[in-house]
Amino acid sequence: MTVEPHRYEVLVVDDHPVFRRGLTTLLSYTDWVSAVHEATTGAEALQAVTGTAVDVVALDLRLPDIGGLEVARQMLRIRPEVRIVVLTMADDDETVRGALRSGVHGYLLKEQDPDQVLAALRSAAAGGFTLGPRIGAAVLHGIDSPARTLPPPLDTLTPRELELMAHLAAGHDNAYIARRLGIADKTVRNQMSDLFLKIGVPDRVRAALLAREAGIPPAS
Repeated sequence: MTVEPHRYEVLVVDDHPVFRRGLTTLLSYTDWVSAVHEATTGAEALQAVTGTAVDVVALDLRLPDIGGLEVARQMLRIRPEVRIVVLTMADDDETVRGALRSGVHGYLLKEQDPDQVLAALRSAAAGGFTLGPRIGAAVLHGIDSPARTLPPPLDTLTPRELELMAHLAAGHDNAYIARRLGIADKTVRNQMSDLFLKIGVPDRVRAALLAREAGIPPAS
């Protein structure tokens, strides 16, 4: 018997019509998307998140009314369960760090291959976290040496907890981690909850940032 994939509603927020319509069209042909919504301004995006069952958002940072980072923050205040992936042209370190600290679940440049963009959105919808290859190098420059001594509280982690941190740094979702470690999804969820409590973070995005900033090499 064929198992139907879980399907998600996606919101594309971008005032550039060619990019917005192009991504909307691509999403409409994927089997994991149940509906695609569009917004050209921050205000429209917030209205869509409030009034529809959006699961994941593709968000440009350069909008004509409200800054993208503020839009992300407000979205997460309205509906904390919404997953947000930034798709933009801005690749400077401070903008990237600001976006990640605002709570988004991924950051890619618009020049990224369309298949990678779709994969990042699907990963975010399923609980994953993605940084584009150029973004990862820029944000981690000078702080990602694996020879660094881990700072507290990471210096108290067990080998398994460090392994989980490495998977978080790579943006892997729980299902992938469970397959790689040969354990049940529920076990991964429980171990993640214990890990977040131990290192004092509220979610996997903050844990991934902490892992990357500490120089924990991403798992394959």
